[in-house]
Amino acid sequence: MNPKLSVYIEEVLSQKISEERKKVLQPLIDFIQEKVKRQEPVNINFICTHNSRRSHLAQIWAQTASDYFIISNIYCYSGGTEVTALFPKVADTLINSGFNIWKLSEGENPVYSIKYAQNTLPVIGFSKKYDDAFNPDTDFVAVMTCSQADGGCPFIAGAERRIAITYEDPKISDDTPKQQEIYEERSLEIGAEMFYVFSKINR
Repeated sequence: MNPKLSVYIEEVLSQKISEERKKVLQPLIDFIQEKVKRQEPVNINFICTHNSRRSHLAQIWAQTASDYFIISNIYCYSGGTEVTALFPKVADTLINSGFNIWKLSEGENPVYSIKYAQNTLPVIGFSKKYDDAFNPDTDFVAVMTCSQADGGCPFIAGAERRIAITYEDPKISDDTPKQQEIYEERSLEIGAEMFYVFSKINR
C-alpha cells in the first residue's frame, strides 16, 4: 500500500460496524465467499444513479480491501443508470487518504487513474452506465449503493445477484462549509464497511 494510505487504513480498521449494518453486508460476504471457495473470479459492480460519488468510493475501497487481505481474483467495477462525471471532490478526498490519482483525460467526463499501491494496476475511474462495455456483462453481483438506483432499476441484465448496500449521498453537502467533512465521513464509512466485508473472507 502507499505509505500514507497504510496509515489511513489503520483508522479505517478502527471503525465500528453496527450489527444492523453487518446484516446488510452479509449477503455480499456470502457471495464473495462462495466464489472464492469455488476458485472463481469475483466480479462486483457497484451501481448508483450518476456513478459520480458513492459507487466510485465503494469500487475503489473494495478493490483496495481485497488486496489488503490478499483475496485474489476480485474485480471491482462501478456504473450508473445514467452518465455524468466522477465528482472532483471524490478524487480530492481519496488523495487526502493516500491514494495516488492522475487525470488521464479532460472534458465533461474525465478519466482518472487511481492507485493504492505502486505495484498494482490502477483503478480506472470515470462515469459510465452499469452496462457499459468497460464493465462485465455476465457473472457479476450488482451492489446498489443508492436507494434511487435500487428502486428505479429493478432489473440488472447479466447479474447473478443483486444486493442493496445503500449510503447517504455526500452531494447534500455540496457548496456548504461542511462539504469536506461530509465527503471524508462518507469515504471513511464506505471504506470501513468494504474492509469489514473482505476481513470476513476465508481464502
